[in-house]
Amino acid sequence: MSAATDSTAIVEVEGKNLPVHCPNPKMPVWSSHPRVFLDIVHTGEVKCPYCGTLYRLRPGTVIKGHH
Repeated sequence: MSAATDSTAIVEVEGKNLPVHCPNPKMPVWSSHPRVFLDIVHTGEVKCPYCGTLYRLRPGTVIKGHH
């Protein structure tokens, strides 16, 4: 998982990072909100309803075993 350095808060994820949840382990404790699991498999990207962080599948990611 890697976070973008700009203010748009885009996090690229790979298949090994599924299922995606926010806040993610790299976020500081002070910015925490209730954990929410996000469905990224069908659309390739999803925005957290709490903080607006955009999670995007890294190009070329192969998803195995998820529906």
